[in-house]
Amino acid sequence: MKNEQELKDIVKDRYARIAEQGKAENAASCCGATTPSNKVYNIMLDDYSETNGYIEDADLGLGCGLPTQFAKIKKGDTVIDLGSGAGNDCFVARHETGVEGKVIGIDFTPIMIEKARINAEKLGFNNVEFREGDIDNMPVSNDIADVIVSNCVLNLVPNKQKVVDEIFRVLKPGGHFSVSDIVLVGDLPEALRGDAEMYAGCVAGAIQKSDYLGLIQDKGFQNIKIQKEKPIVIPDDILSKYLSQEEVKTFNKGATGIFSITVYAEKQATLQEKPNLKLSEISTTNSCTPESGCC
Repeated sequence: MKNEQELKDIVKDRYARIAEQGKAENAASCCGATTPSNKVYNIMLDDYSETNGYIEDADLGLGCGLPTQFAKIKKGDTVIDLGSGAGNDCFVARHETGVEGKVIGIDFTPIMIEKARINAEKLGFNNVEFREGDIDNMPVSNDIADVIVSNCVLNLVPNKQKVVDEIFRVLKPGGHFSVSDIVLVGDLPEALRGDAEMYAGCVAGAIQKSDYLGLIQDKGFQNIKIQKEKPIVIPDDILSKYLSQEEVKTFNKGATGIFSITVYAEKQATLQEKPNLKLSEISTTNSCTPESGCC
C-alpha cells in the first residue's frame, strides 16, 4: 500500500495532465483520471451550463455534483473552494457573493492554479483569488470562511480526517459547508482499491458512506444533511481494465454501491458539547428524482 505522500503525488501528476485535456475527455472518465469510456455519457458529471456564474473555460468536467447550488451562499460571504481546479465553482460562488464578497480557491496542482488565475484575470474578478496548497493543511487563517464548497476532491486525499479538521478550523462560528463527494456502500474489489489510476479517478480513494458521515459528526458539526445523492455506474469497458469478465458480472450484481453525495453541515455558533446524533438520524434532502432526470 502506498503512503500518503505517494498517493498525493499520483493525484498531483495526473491532475497536471488533466489540466491540458479537454472537458469531453475528462467528463467521459472517472473524474478525468482513467481512460475515457466508449459510452456516450458522463460517468459522474452534473451539468453546470445553466448555472448562474458558469464560465465554460473554467469547467474541466471533473466534478460529481453541484455543491454551489446547495451552499446557501449570500451576498458578502467569504467562500473557500477546496480543490478549485480551473476555477469553475469559484466563479459560480462569486456570482452569489457579489462584488461585496470574497472567494478563495485552494488547489495543490500548480498548473491548475495558473489556469484559474488566467481565467480570473480575463473576467476581471478582483475578489477571487487562488492559493496553492493542500486542503489538509490550508493556507488560510482560522475562522475566515462563511461557506466552504468542494466538488469531488475529499476522496482524493488519503487522510480525510485532517481535511475535516481543517474545514472546522477555517470556518467561522456559525459557518457551514456543502461538499459533493464519492462514497461507497459495500467493499470495492481489491483490484480497483489498489490501482493508482482508479485512486486518482476518485473511486479507489472513496470510503464507506457511514464512515464519511461519521468523520463529520465526530468533529462536532451540526445540522448534517445529505442534500443530494445519486448512484455512480462505472461502464464495463472501464471495469474490464481491472477485472475479469466474470468479476465484472459479479461486481455489477453485487451489493457494492458507488454514490455521489452532497453533504451539508454547520459549525456551531458558540462552543458547546458535540451533538449525540446517530448516523441514521442524519436527514436526507435528495433533489435527484426521476422527474428531474438526474437519477
